[in-house]
Amino acid sequence: MKDVEVLIERGVLVGVNLQKDEHFDYSMEELANLAQALDVEVVGMVTQNLERVTPSHYVGTGKIEEIKAFFDETDANIVIFNDELSPSQIRNLERDLQCKVIDRTMLILDIFSRRAKTREAQLQVELAQLQYMLPRLVGLHASLSRQGGGTGGGFKNRGAGETKLELDRRKIEDQISKIKKELEVVKEQRETQRKQRRKNAVPVVSIVGYTNAGKSTIMNQLLAKAGQDDTKQVFEKDMLFATLETSVRNIDLEDNKSFLLTDTVGFVSKLPHHLVKAFRSTLEEARESDLLLHVVDVSNEEYRFMMDVTNETLKAIDVENIPTIYVYNKSDLADVEYPLVSGDNIWLSAKEDVGLEELLQLIRQQIFANYITCQMLIPYNQGGIVSYLNEQATVLETEYEEEGTLLTLELKEADYQKYENYVVKQ
Repeated sequence: MKDVEVLIERGVLVGVNLQKDEHFDYSMEELANLAQALDVEVVGMVTQNLERVTPSHYVGTGKIEEIKAFFDETDANIVIFNDELSPSQIRNLERDLQCKVIDRTMLILDIFSRRAKTREAQLQVELAQLQYMLPRLVGLHASLSRQGGGTGGGFKNRGAGETKLELDRRKIEDQISKIKKELEVVKEQRETQRKQRRKNAVPVVSIVGYTNAGKSTIMNQLLAKAGQDDTKQVFEKDMLFATLETSVRNIDLEDNKSFLLTDTVGFVSKLPHHLVKAFRSTLEEARESDLLLHVVDVSNEEYRFMMDVTNETLKAIDVENIPTIYVYNKSDLADVEYPLVSGDNIWLSAKEDVGLEELLQLIRQQIFANYITCQMLIPYNQGGIVSYLNEQATVLETEYEEEGTLLTLELKEADYQKYENYVVKQ
């Protein structure tokens, strides 16, 4: 039996540095990482400084020859551009370079498509891909629409390609509408869960940040600290977009306090608009939070830029004015002192498990700040209330008086209001 030859994709990266962008080099490095995440072997890159992109080809037309020569010389089979290309730019580039052209958006969509595990994530990615494809259908069928065609007007005499284009467009629009309906159902289920949480007054803490900053590692370390078994651990790996699903875990603390910890998809610069829209309902978990943990890879020299990208993306989905703890992770790889707490900032190393106790302390201070300490005297015939408070509140002291059980306790505001009649001292 013959060996099956596996086609290795060898890519040339192309980027335009607009108006001397200080983050351009990092953006190209990130493009290389994105390509490698799809097993594309990067054989080199071509860059150009421009004041604005060329509408017809993205790069200056004189640059096309240089890309073509480099492409042939390196035996590449794909050219990857560092920005989202318009349908006409893709068409012109493929015609002049005579090879497969993809843009940064297509690359990210493909990574998301491979990483999506749950039905919801798969639907969200598919929706974003279809919305990206729709305006680009013309390019895909440019050659077809030149075929066929009669002499007269009217639908019957259109080119075969044009009719095919209409059918494809309709098919895609139908599929988009079907996926949106299915995602609406998932969104309603998610909203029901959120309402239940609000009713139970369980605080929600969401982990946000740039991709590969260590969000899942932090989540797993906090779960371990709370004594959760390994089955609750989330997937973590040193790669871009290792986690696409929103994981929600309950963290039980030793003093009857608990909170929900959610881990969201990581962000990246130039995250496709369609993708942000498609993942909106997943990212809305962060909008409903009582506290955000903004995880930062402080060992990366571009970490401030990554923080800006994360903040801009959060703003785009209306996640604003939520108390935030900035978690400067991977401090062991940076030349900084750790563990260190300064206001709402903490420097730690999740991998080394250094600084996690301090982080838990910071979380507690933030989300349990509205807990009330008081004394309640519960009549002996109300034993159920005593049991409830022992389970739901932090009972600091129990004394048995003539009139009933005297509890010195710390409890959430909702429970305080519920049993305010029994308060004897605050």
